[in-house]
Amino acid sequence: MARPIKETPILYGEDAKRFEERMNKVQKETPEQRKIRLEHYHAMLAALHRGEQMRKEGKAIPGIIKVS
Repeated sequence: MARPIKETPILYGEDAKRFEERMNKVQKETPEQRKIRLEHYHAMLAALHRGEQMRKEGKAIPGIIKVS
């Protein structure tokens, strides 16, 4: 059975000030960083689709060791 989710704590004092400052200082992603992030995302998505296709076809997935 799943564990209940704990209530989100409320921040006070210096913790609250630090949290608010960090939330207001959002760093923008540069176009180069975005390009790299999307390349990594698409590579992982392609690997996921290849693995799903191989599993459906009943083929062994390279790099996966089946332990009986």
